[in-house]
Amino acid sequence: MSKNLVLVTVTGKDHPGITAQLTRLISQYSDYNIIDIGQSLIHGTLSLSLLVKLPKTKNKHQEIENKMRSLCQNLEMTLSLKFLEEDYNSQSGDKYILSCVANKNISAGFIADISEKLADNTINIQQIFKTSPQNFHSLEIATSAQTQNLKWEKVKADLITISNAHQVDMALIKDDIWRRNKRLIVFDMDSTLIQSEVIVEMAKVHGVGDEVHRITEEAMNGKIDFDESLTRRVKLLSGLKESELQNILSKIKLTDGVEDFIKKIQNLGYKTAIISGGFQYFANSFKQRLGIDYAFANDLEIIDGKINGVIKGSIVNAEKKAMLLEVLAQQEGIKLEQVVAIGDGANDLPMLAKAGLGIAFHAKDIVRKTAQQNMSHTPMTSVLHFLGLTDA
Repeated sequence: MSKNLVLVTVTGKDHPGITAQLTRLISQYSDYNIIDIGQSLIHGTLSLSLLVKLPKTKNKHQEIENKMRSLCQNLEMTLSLKFLEEDYNSQSGDKYILSCVANKNISAGFIADISEKLADNTINIQQIFKTSPQNFHSLEIATSAQTQNLKWEKVKADLITISNAHQVDMALIKDDIWRRNKRLIVFDMDSTLIQSEVIVEMAKVHGVGDEVHRITEEAMNGKIDFDESLTRRVKLLSGLKESELQNILSKIKLTDGVEDFIKKIQNLGYKTAIISGGFQYFANSFKQRLGIDYAFANDLEIIDGKINGVIKGSIVNAEKKAMLLEVLAQQEGIKLEQVVAIGDGANDLPMLAKAGLGIAFHAKDIVRKTAQQNMSHTPMTSVLHFLGLTDA
């Protein structure tokens, strides 16, 4: 087969006009057509590649090559020409983005381990670029499988093992239209939006902290039914004065990065919601404080200024969390693929599964093993990278 393509690669110190002058030269030859282009800039060094389809007649090849070499010499750039056959087959499998975020610089060892694992599974790296202009703490790796029906879930599990070993948070996200088209972000409250488990703090004040903490941990790790555990814990709170709730609220701290993250996504037009198995009193307070659009939680019955140990209405459990997420998506007129859910407990799993992007945030073991994605090392603002948003 005759070689009817040429890969033109130009490298050197970057300055304005390089791309313009090279493409202008090619444009003077109407039967030479650019069919692909790629350009990158690293530390002031440009690499520009053009794939040019050659005409059947070759009488102008030497002329255009000489002009390219002369131009690159004047621009103080290095020119490379590689003639190719037009029989290259692009990858036919699924395409995924690996979004990687670390608190410190991403190490060469992490990149080597990830690259080797991809290669072991015949996954090609198409592009790597950092998404934090001032630092080297985040990357996007665009990949494409060379085979159909690749078991991406198995690959993801292996990649997450590597990312945890290097303390890098990583998401494997399908490269489709929905990745950068999210519209609603739903938060669990306790140990996700805030650093505390509110019911545990209430129990401490009421003198039943150890017992409530034990039941809470069993529920969050999926060992006992959530409805049963909540009913038992709320009963233990019977007699707690309503006036104590404000004191408890004043001592609760937001999770690192939450305020900054919510402010940024709100500025970008995202809607936000709290869907919590905690209590409405606290959810409403954080809704107001953070400007969140919706808040759903359990409503404590209070009589004569005291909690009477009963929940009013139906319990916001795992199934209801998922249902509320779906209702909000319908109300906002968006698809579930456009919803992000962030949580840490077993009762968040149905909600995380229903959302287009479900993130287990600094979560319990059972949740990290089951959720679509997990984030265990970096603050809430790192979710921006999973949404395809750069620091810039």
